[in-house]
Amino acid sequence: MRNYKIDVLRGISILLVLIHHFNIPYKLHDTFLGIQIFGESLSTLIARNGNYGVTMFFVISGFLITQHSLQRHGSLAQIKLKDFYIRRVARIIPCLVLLVAMVTVLGSFGLKPFINQAPNGIDVSYGLTIFAAFSFWMNILIIENGWVNYALGVLWSLSVEEVFYLAFPLLCLLLGRSQKHFILLLLAIIAYAPYFRSLHFGAENGAYLYHYFSSFDGIAIGCLTAIVVQNFKGSLAYKNLIVSIVSIMMVMLYFYAPIKEVSTWGISVFALFAAILIFCFSQNAASKASSITSKTMVWIGQRSYEMYLFHLIILGLFKVVYFPKETLPAEKLMLLPIYFILVFILSWMIEKYYSTPLNRKIRQRFIRSSS
Repeated sequence: MRNYKIDVLRGISILLVLIHHFNIPYKLHDTFLGIQIFGESLSTLIARNGNYGVTMFFVISGFLITQHSLQRHGSLAQIKLKDFYIRRVARIIPCLVLLVAMVTVLGSFGLKPFINQAPNGIDVSYGLTIFAAFSFWMNILIIENGWVNYALGVLWSLSVEEVFYLAFPLLCLLLGRSQKHFILLLLAIIAYAPYFRSLHFGAENGAYLYHYFSSFDGIAIGCLTAIVVQNFKGSLAYKNLIVSIVSIMMVMLYFYAPIKEVSTWGISVFALFAAILIFCFSQNAASKASSITSKTMVWIGQRSYEMYLFHLIILGLFKVVYFPKETLPAEKLMLLPIYFILVFILSWMIEKYYSTPLNRKIRQRFIRSSS
């Protein structure tokens, strides 16, 4: 059963990413959203730290993968390797193939956002970029060469998650019989990530953000949360108060400073806050969304993967018609709602008519025959 509050978190996460990426080419500081608050424009405060949305995605991913594995098999040591990989392939690969196909077609028309660039003066072939996309090291390609392909750059985070997906069931089989050993590994990853980010603090290549070890702590925190939830007995006191306090602290951290300036500890702390929310939400997982706002956020959250992969297709097409440096403030305000609407429509169509049907067919064919 889906936990609607986790879908709401997903919805919030993807909205943070969407506004962050819109504000990069079409900066909103010269619109009415540029009102000054504590020396910064409101648009900057809202948009600059959208990468915290990805941090929440990592925590949610680690939590759900671990929780579903525990629910299906009873213990991590009983995980079925083939079934696990089939489920991940069924969910991830169809959209990845479609994204690469769309970018390739649009790039064949010479549209700049969909062809490779050399931001650091290093030419990277399109073939190598595609290879990196399907072999899950797009993040390393970006660290070494810059954001070489605008529309495919979002695959850096998918590379992080896919390496986690590849390693997770193997680690479960190796360490799952002794949950303490698995927990110790998770704690080691959580402890190492801030140190790794400190080694790359403020680096222009973005290693403090894009590298595997810059992101694995969020996933590990999510995994650990699922184990805690499984072993927690009883009822959590003052749950609503905890949710309120943690939410306020997350907002304060989000507005406090650019993520680049606090990456060493900020990413881990934000991930920990997200995990506390998930733990609280798991105490009443059977509840359903009732308000229009929560239902809307659930709808967005359930399509967040499609929105994440394909939103730069929409922005890239915008950039072809509306050159960012020449776009007037009024035009930016016009483009912003259109951007969201088009992303929602495109993602809904892909989810309804492509990714979900393919996901279902792949699982039904291969998991049934392998069971």
